[in-house]
Amino acid sequence: MAENAGMTSADRIADLRGAALLDALERLDPLGPEAHALNVNELALDPGDLRKDDFRRLLNALLRLAERAPAFDLSKVEPARFASLVASASRAQLESVVADRPLRERVLDEIFARMGAHIRPDRARDLQAVVHWRLSGGAGEGGFDRYETAISHGACTVSRVMKGRPRVTITIAPADFFRLITHQATPAVLFVTGRIKVKGDLAFAAGLIGFFDLPHPV
Repeated sequence: MAENAGMTSADRIADLRGAALLDALERLDPLGPEAHALNVNELALDPGDLRKDDFRRLLNALLRLAERAPAFDLSKVEPARFASLVASASRAQLESVVADRPLRERVLDEIFARMGAHIRPDRARDLQAVVHWRLSGGAGEGGFDRYETAISHGACTVSRVMKGRPRVTITIAPADFFRLITHQATPAVLFVTGRIKVKGDLAFAAGLIGFFDLPHPV
């Protein structure tokens, strides 16, 4: 009792899990002291504790808080924790996320924004290549969300505008893309099962992930 009496409201929220944590975050005032005392990397954000639609609600709660309390922004989630958050979500939970248009775009934008930080300069130093990604079920031309990753001199830049001539164009569903970048599936397995389509240099596409040091889930 004495230990609990000394806890702050932020401490109590940080000790919550699952539905209780979700409810607390949805009620949290982004301008209140509790929000600014919390660290998103210390919260028990585990999709395994949540029902299908609750994972979508959790991410939306974080985005709502981030509008006034930047510490909750997805960009603040440490790489390994972010990978774990995505990797531990069920396919049904991921499908619920990608069915929510604003949330889908925010999560995809965050993943692609991190690619520049995860490029391996030692492996990509002499590489010059443009990759076009087409994520199915999108709102863009042909029903795709499109991203361009341009690798040059050991750096990777990302754009929503297709500016360069692609060495390869990759078409994939968002849920399978999430599994790919969190080491839950390999390009070869996705290719032979028809879950990924590649146009262009197949050998390059097969080894593309090797140019990145993508974090493993913890």
